[in-house]
Amino acid sequence: MSDMEDGFDGASYLSPQSPGSTSPTRKQNKETTITINCVTFPLPMSMPEQQLLKPDEWSYCDYFWTDKKDPQGNGCITGFEVLLQKQLKGKQMQKEMAEFVRERIKIEEEYAKNLSKLSQIPLANKEICLSEVEKPLLTFRDNFKKDMKRFDHHIADLRKQLVVRYAAVEKARKALADRQKDLELKTQQLEIKLSNKIEEDIKKARRKSTQAGDELMRCVDLYNQSQSKWFEEMVTTSLELERLEVERVEMIRQHLCQYTTLRHETDMFNQSTMEPVDQLLQSVDPAKDRELWVREHKTGEVRPVDIEI
Repeated sequence: MSDMEDGFDGASYLSPQSPGSTSPTRKQNKETTITINCVTFPLPMSMPEQQLLKPDEWSYCDYFWTDKKDPQGNGCITGFEVLLQKQLKGKQMQKEMAEFVRERIKIEEEYAKNLSKLSQIPLANKEICLSEVEKPLLTFRDNFKKDMKRFDHHIADLRKQLVVRYAAVEKARKALADRQKDLELKTQQLEIKLSNKIEEDIKKARRKSTQAGDELMRCVDLYNQSQSKWFEEMVTTSLELERLEVERVEMIRQHLCQYTTLRHETDMFNQSTMEPVDQLLQSVDPAKDRELWVREHKTGEVRPVDIEI
């Protein structure tokens, strides 16, 4: 399925309209849509090409609509789970960074103790380093963990509701087919033999068929509402993940810059060892990093559409 580009604004930004691996639970509907793991997508050539919600930004909200095969099992993982896994790796990086700072503090504290003339340098003061570098990292990591858990549960609950709604649609569709088949059978019987009883049976069958059709329409409407809600929350939450990721990267960069500044101030004889680190910190670009990662891990950019009867 092809890439899509265009801007977004207001309601059009949240209008359900991305690709994935074929799943066993795939069902065609009038050859215009396809349902994969209870999410309905347009078939190629069945509708105008969709446009990206945030073109030229490689935004998470554009490229993770489809499930993908779980590399560690026979099942599938959702596009949102792929995003969460990336964020959790970032959280682990924060933990490792805090541990690195802690180990550096220990080394430099021991160094300062052994050299009395350097015993008053800032890096020898463990409390200062902990408060300025390590503690903010750990605090941010803990808050980030809570946010990820909340997002995970919220999107998972919406997806579960979508599964339930789709099951109801399929059940109602089967019930309607059964009622229509029964009506057709009774109509054929009437053609063979005129009978008041058969005519009455046809009226009942027609009434039940109409009721089954109404029930199918109701289930389809509830399904489309659930899918629309899931779509909106996927967009909102994906953008929030982007914002938190940029915030996390910038926070880590600033604290590492603070750390290297302390090193510059206290280690005048080894300035060259910190210069490559300084250069790397200045070249940090969250948007470019996101583009590279999305190109490699995207699951699909075709957005879901309403299911039709």
